[in-house]
Amino acid sequence: MRNERDRFPTLASLKPPRVARAIAILMVAGLLGVAAFVTTVPWVQTAAASGTVVALDPLDRQQNITALVAGRIDRWYVTDGSTVKAGDPIVRIVDIDPRYLDRLAAERAQVVLEADAARQAARVAQLDVERTGTLYREGLASRREHEFAQIKVTDYRAKVAAAQGQLNRIDTNLQRQSNQLVTAPRAGRIMRVKGDDNNTILSQGAVVATFVPDQAKRVVELYVDGRDVSLVHAGRPVRLQFEGWPAIQFSGWPSIARGLFDGRVVAVDIAASSNGLYRILVEPAPGKPAWPTEPSVRLGASVRGWVLMDTVKVWFELWRLLNNFPLQYTPPPGDATTTTTTGTLAGPPPSAK
Repeated sequence: MRNERDRFPTLASLKPPRVARAIAILMVAGLLGVAAFVTTVPWVQTAAASGTVVALDPLDRQQNITALVAGRIDRWYVTDGSTVKAGDPIVRIVDIDPRYLDRLAAERAQVVLEADAARQAARVAQLDVERTGTLYREGLASRREHEFAQIKVTDYRAKVAAAQGQLNRIDTNLQRQSNQLVTAPRAGRIMRVKGDDNNTILSQGAVVATFVPDQAKRVVELYVDGRDVSLVHAGRPVRLQFEGWPAIQFSGWPSIARGLFDGRVVAVDIAASSNGLYRILVEPAPGKPAWPTEPSVRLGASVRGWVLMDTVKVWFELWRLLNNFPLQYTPPPGDATTTTTTGTLAGPPPSAK
């Protein structure tokens, strides 16, 4: 070695400082460490999504309480934020005419009398038909008299039917007017009331309050990009971060994330939503910690989610991101489709995992 240095006197005269040599050694060690890291450490691929907390049953979601009859507001029994039980009164609506119910009752009594009179007249006319029929067979009455008696019976029966129809119409109006008191369909909370005064005229079906039921079974609806939704199927695990709940997320290493909750995909829409993304429904994962309850996380709260996909090496994930390829794909258990992957059509084989 000394003879070699003598042959290169310039090189022998160079004396690099110890700091430079230490930095060079650290750089080489770092490069070797990074190479070992990306080739050996596993990475969980994820499909990022965002959405909100919703109720699974449509009857448990926010709903509008409407006026069952037309009229004006007489009295409010609730305010914004009131808690109600099933059958509790919310608002009373009265007709514009305060004596409308009295007139309906009087009209009904009159129609009942007319119907009774028509029935009685029909019974008497039927006796006249039988009498003229007997006289006609004995030759003591003309055929015209017998037919005229039959026509009178038919007319009275028509009057009875018309009176019955009018009576049904009056009873329908009375039944509708009996629904002037709007009640809560079930236990829940009044979110907002329509604060109109007593002079405002409401039409039938007008919204008077907004109501949210209690004890709703909650799920999370997430919206996934169209490139990733084909790889999402029912049963895929999901990690969820709720709005206002502190969390530390490591996308590729879910085991060391903190403050996140587990879910499971239960349904995937077959058509895109109006925002161009595809909706998936996520329910709590069985055997995992329960999701935060109210008031920590309410219905409508924003949620970030990560659908857990296949596990690959770090170098493979970096290579995929640099080439903008889709996620690695493995068919779900029991799927008879081909095992050809969509994420490795232009790269390493699936065994690179």
